[in-house]
Amino acid sequence: MATPFRHALLPALSHDGVVQCICRHASRPKRLRIQEQVRCLSSTSPLQSGHSKWATIKHDKARNDAGKSKQRSLITRDITNAVKLAGPNPDLNPRLALAISTAKKSAVPKASIEAAVARGQGLSATGAALESLVLEAILPPSIATIIECQTDNKLRALADLRLLVKEAGGTVSTVAFLFSKRGRILLRQKEGMGVDEILEPALEAGVLDVDEDEQGRVVLFTEPTLTNKTAERLAAELDVEIDECEIIYDPNEDTRVPLEDEGAAKELGGFLDALQDVQGVHGVYVNWAKGNIADGLWDELKAKVNA
Repeated sequence: MATPFRHALLPALSHDGVVQCICRHASRPKRLRIQEQVRCLSSTSPLQSGHSKWATIKHDKARNDAGKSKQRSLITRDITNAVKLAGPNPDLNPRLALAISTAKKSAVPKASIEAAVARGQGLSATGAALESLVLEAILPPSIATIIECQTDNKLRALADLRLLVKEAGGTVSTVAFLFSKRGRILLRQKEGMGVDEILEPALEAGVLDVDEDEQGRVVLFTEPTLTNKTAERLAAELDVEIDECEIIYDPNEDTRVPLEDEGAAKELGGFLDALQDVQGVHGVYVNWAKGNIADGLWDELKAKVNA
């Protein structure tokens, strides 16, 4: 005959299948004790990503570096244009001397200055002849783009440009029919000499159109083959200095695409920034129009292209 005491020591099953002892000295189920131990080990608070001091410094540095890269690109382009206009000797080319002085004050490396001077003569930094490369593409949102590049390695430059277009969500495609190739001459501002004063002699010199840019400079458009000859003639006749003299791809007015989405416009701006890091790129032409984006963003984008 079983005693009551023995019967009390028998194990009992709980409703969830865990074996429990029904005596008054019974401990809590082992499964629950394990859970308590796990909770005790979690004593540190989770880290919040993106809020560290180093992350902030890193992002600020990246923005500053991008700004410096853009500034240096514009300065070296001025050096190249100065060489094209009046030769590589700064003693005989005041504009080149000023551009080189500005580059040195802006801490542009000596190698970059020398490469810009050589590029103005159609040479690479090593003295090798440069080849011209033109890439046509469509970029979001349906913006036709023409990129001009001078390089001593066409295959490498073409691969770099194609990769940037692909990463920006664009495609390489023929778009030259959306532009007109024309010569463009920018005259340096001179007191008492505006569009009205220059119009008649400009037309006599064979200029196709006369306009004024946002800085108040007179802009002349010519046939591509007559660009340099017309610039030299007008500079002598009117006693004015030439700021720029180049052949451009001018987008046709009836094919311009308005920028309506600021997000897409900023992404396009990022692509243009990346282009400035490709060695030898000297001309970027797009068929955009302002649309509904902010004035500040529009001005920033225009500063990154040639037309």
